[in-house]
This record gives sequence, structure tokens and C-alpha cells, in this order.
Amino acid sequence: MKRVQVDVLDRRLVAALQVSPRASWGEIGRAVGEHERTVARRLQRLIAEGIVQVTAIYDDLRTGHGRPVHLHVQVRPGTAAQVAKALADRPDTRSVYSLTGAADLGCELVSPSREDLHRILSSQVSDIDGVLQTQTQVVLHTFTTVAEWHAPYLTEREVAELRPDPPAACLPDEEGLSPLEQEIADLLTADGRIAFTAVAERLDISVPTARRRVTSLIERRLLLPRAEVEPALLGLEVEAMLWLKVRPHGLDLVGQELAAHPSVRYCAATTGTHSLIVQVVAAHEAALYRFMTGVVGRYDEITDVDLTLITRAYKRGHLHKSGLLTLERTP
Repeated sequence: MKRVQVDVLDRRLVAALQVSPRASWGEIGRAVGEHERTVARRLQRLIAEGIVQVTAIYDDLRTGHGRPVHLHVQVRPGTAAQVAKALADRPDTRSVYSLTGAADLGCELVSPSREDLHRILSSQVSDIDGVLQTQTQVVLHTFTTVAEWHAPYLTEREVAELRPDPPAACLPDEEGLSPLEQEIADLLTADGRIAFTAVAERLDISVPTARRRVTSLIERRLLLPRAEVEPALLGLEVEAMLWLKVRPHGLDLVGQELAAHPSVRYCAATTGTHSLIVQVVAAHEAALYRFMTGVVGRYDEITDVDLTLITRAYKRGHLHKSGLLTLERTP
């Protein structure tokens, strides 16, 4: 297998792309102090080699696509890889990964309705050969998504120069997408950097209309552009899932504050025995320990922690994985 090489400058450029996945090479270059040709050459190589993929993910609850659900899956010994593949091959799964701890696999899927969720859990997932038991947590509220996280290699000034204006404080619970918006969203989820001219040509609309509609989807946060790359390639070798029991009166405060931490890639309130799920990345185990003691440990509202490590990703953001490389999105 070809060795994947990502140097310090590559990591800074990937971090910039994570902050603004649709920024031009020139905009990224000006923000980080590098020549546009250098930015283009390096990021185009990383994208071509499958190290980075730019896509987009829906705000599923607000677009009406369904409700995100997290599963802990226990499997028969020796079947983890085949069960992970079966889960990753499902079009409704967004992420699949191996875990340490009581559960062998973690899985995030999007269920269109409660009836669909019942069918998925009661027959489809349980019928996968090797699955012994599942535990389900339905997402109630998302504080931050992986699409909003970036590797910690940029200064505040660089981030501010790249980051678009913050969204409106109050967003409707559900908007849905018009037929044209859905067509545009399909193009963006396949290629998060698709040009306005290409959108216009594919959908037979004017370039100004394409620009206006794409911008509206992103500004309304119905669609979140995302630069996907394995954290390990960015020097963040340890990836953990924290399931936290939080007293109800402190849930919103703890969720918001943890979501703002640079080590947190994902944070959401869920149903189940633990009320908050947090995905964390760190350079090494000692850094994770400091996060647990110095960040999580300071909240009296947190009464219990279940800490597991992600040992391998099979799928993230609907993108299949091959080792540390990211494959094209599949239907």
C-alpha cells in the first residue's frame, strides 16, 4: 500500500479547507500566507490521492431527511469486519467505526421516520450475520458537527479571514428543500467544491441563480460543506467517543461549552442512558487524559462518563474508507 505523506504545511492547508471548504485557492493562500500556486498544487494532490475529500452533509432534522441515530453494536467474535462492511454498505448510515469497550462497533444512521427506525432496528440490523446486540440513542439536539471542526493549526486571525459570517441566531426547526434545492444539494454532497458554472450547466439554470441558491443553502445551514480527512493524518492519533450522563439543568450549558472546545469534533444530546455524546481527537493518550481531567472533569453537572476509543473508521459522512484514505461518495 502506498505510504500516505502529509507534512506540516499540508496540515495547515487542510485545516484552512476545513474552515472554508469552498474557498478558492487564492483565498486560502492569502489567509495562511502561501502562494496560490502552492496551495492549489498541494490541496489538489491531497484530493486526487484520496487523502482529503470535499463533500457536504445535510442538517437532517431541519431538511426533513430524518433523525440521526447512534448505535452501539456488539458482535460475535471474529465478525466485526464483516458486520462493519454490512453497516457501511447501507445508504442510510453516515458513519461506521470500530470501538474499544463493551460495544465492538459504533454506527450513525439517519432514519426517515419512527416507523422506519423500528423496522431498521427490529429486523434489518438484527438480521446482519454476527450482530448480537444493539443499543440505540436518538439525537435530540446537535451542538456541533464534524463539518464545523478544523484541525488546530491556524491562528485566530487566519480562521477569521476564512470563515464566513456566522449564521443567524434563531433557525427554524424544519424548513425542507424545494425540488431545485434538492438537486443542488445532490451535486454538493457528491462534490462540495463544484463550481457555480457547473451547477448551472448540470441543472440548466443561470449562473447567478446557481450562485444564489447554493449560497442560500449554506447560509441557512441546511447543507454543511465538509473537508473529510482522517484525524490521524493530521497528527491527531487518538480519537475517542465520550458518552456523558449530565444533569438535565446543565445539559445545554455543558453541550455548548464542550462543542466550542478545539478538540471536540462532534457534540449532541441524545436519548438513552447517557444524555450527551462527544467525539474528541487528541495527539496522544496523555492529551486525552488532560482533556478528561481538565475539561470534562470541571463540570459538576456531569455525573458519569463512558470513554471508548475509535480504532478504525469504515465510513464517515457517507464516505467509505480504505485505511486512512477516503473513497468517493457512493449512493
